[in-house]
Amino acid sequence: MSGATLRNLVLASLTGGVIVTDQLSKLHIVQTMRLHESIPIIPNLFSLTYIRNPGAAFGLLAGSSNAFRMVFFGLTSIFALVLLGTILYRMPERDWMGRLSVSAILGGAVGNLIDRLRFGEVIDFLDVYIDNYHWPAFNVADSAITVGVIFLVIYFMFEKQDVPPAVPQAPSVQTPGA
Repeated sequence: MSGATLRNLVLASLTGGVIVTDQLSKLHIVQTMRLHESIPIIPNLFSLTYIRNPGAAFGLLAGSSNAFRMVFFGLTSIFALVLLGTILYRMPERDWMGRLSVSAILGGAVGNLIDRLRFGEVIDFLDVYIDNYHWPAFNVADSAITVGVIFLVIYFMFEKQDVPPAVPQAPSVQTPGA
């Protein structure tokens, strides 16, 4: 097996692993909890809370009509998946951290897209809070997207650009009478 094949297998495994973990965790929540049920794991900090989010991140567009949300999320999901696939395809093989980051984002995007196609909304259950101040609930796919984006930003911030050295230009010589 060549090095490139092995690297692509690792990237595909990461993407697939995110999708499978996301879907299995959501299936477990749906089968074992009632909608809006909350199970404290760490008091005043973290609970498993089963909710369904018809909107985007942080519940944006949740009040929009079902038809609008389906068209909007369908088109943006297709655009995002094509964009992520293009970035991954065009990213040089040596950009390992960037490729891993995009693979995690891709897995998260597919995980949430599966929910939208199956239920018309996303299943969320990870509830982080301090006393009564709650961060919006999220899921494994959201976590993979967030971690992937953070690592991608860090990667691009510290990426060393291979800039060719400047070639000094010889001064132009003007010939008299020209």
